[in-house]
Amino acid sequence: MSLAPYTDVATFIDSQPLSRLQYLVIILCGLVVLLDGLDTQVIGYLGPALSAEWNIPRAQLGPVFSASQVGLVAGLLVIGAISDRIGRRLSIIVSVVLFGFFTLLTAFAQGVTDLMVYRLLAGIGLGGAMPNALALTGEYCPKRLRATLVIIMFCGFSLGSIVGGVLAATLLDSLGWRAVFLIGAILPMLLLPVLIVKLPESLQFLLLASRSRAPRVRRALGILQKINPQLAGSVELQVQLEPVAKVPVTDLFSAGRTRGTLMLWVVFFMNLMVFYFLQSWLPTLFADTGLSQQSAVLMSTLISVGGIVAGIVSGPLMDRYNAYKVMALLYLGGSLLVAAIGVAGPAALAWVTFGAGFCVSGGQKSINALAVIFYPTQVRSTGVGWALGIGRFGSILGPVLAGGLLSWGWTTASLLQLAALPMLLAALMIYVMGLYYSSHAQGRSK
Repeated sequence: MSLAPYTDVATFIDSQPLSRLQYLVIILCGLVVLLDGLDTQVIGYLGPALSAEWNIPRAQLGPVFSASQVGLVAGLLVIGAISDRIGRRLSIIVSVVLFGFFTLLTAFAQGVTDLMVYRLLAGIGLGGAMPNALALTGEYCPKRLRATLVIIMFCGFSLGSIVGGVLAATLLDSLGWRAVFLIGAILPMLLLPVLIVKLPESLQFLLLASRSRAPRVRRALGILQKINPQLAGSVELQVQLEPVAKVPVTDLFSAGRTRGTLMLWVVFFMNLMVFYFLQSWLPTLFADTGLSQQSAVLMSTLISVGGIVAGIVSGPLMDRYNAYKVMALLYLGGSLLVAAIGVAGPAALAWVTFGAGFCVSGGQKSINALAVIFYPTQVRSTGVGWALGIGRFGSILGPVLAGGLLSWGWTTASLLQLAALPMLLAALMIYVMGLYYSSHAQGRSK
């Protein structure tokens, strides 16, 4: 295969079959996201045990559930933004160290205050890992498969949530909740040396960096030669860029992206508010209906199981058809099914919960992929990080609001009916966004 002496990196990746290196990036980022999902979601499964051991009224669990979400906002907005300057690889490694270390401390918490502080600090690492894993995966994927592969990678988050649920259901009775957090700390530390040795840096970042340009170009060329060994060592690498502002955040509102950025923020906020309400409260709400603690935890994992199935289905649909219409239908279905959880009978409860997870958790995977596609390379981590950061305000509000409403006497059914409304608004917003942007526009206005 003959390659031109001037090779644009994105065009090169789009023209190649997937290589072992690209699969490795997807797998490693998927493992990071898996551990992120385990660490983020496991606190919800442990809610009934914490309430019993420390005598915490269930309505007061809301701030405990939301503590890590506050840290996530800081991690998303700070680490997510500076990664466009220091690189995706280093940002991911630092993030894994942070959430692994503070999860270890969580296992030794002596009270609610300790628990909230450690979860908040772990959340900074959790928030920094997510946008960089998404951005790095997107940059190593060809355009024709980008939505599919990014969503498949992000299925690791739901798989991590399932692993957390299984660990909680298996270990709570015999070893207690501290053992679950201990395992959640050991696993990222085991992954860390693999990331240091095997995870490559973003090609676009290497070529855009202004300092030490020659060594970075050599690194980028070495990475590309692993994708295709026929690439000549004398080839000159290029990156096609759009004009950017000096402050990356302001560029989210340039080049016709203002409307799309604001709409993405609304959808992220609504989707994550409902998702974290379900993840945090369903085990407790199911236990209140008479299910055993183990059954309540396992039933709640169906939200994540549904999200994984949705990821397998929605990615190819987004790549092939209008992504906005696919997502609008997904959110509309989520609105109906979330409301149905509160009125479903025992025979239908598992199926309705699975369906709600398919739409709500699957919708989050899909909107993550859309954000990766929507923003150009030089502001991708910033764009994804800010969208997730704004969404995390919803993830903080959801559990706390539910706790407040429960203390005022709201029933499970009424809470779930209320939670259906944000999903309906998300469906409307993403449909309207689709009127202005094509799913193939890559962040450009029609």
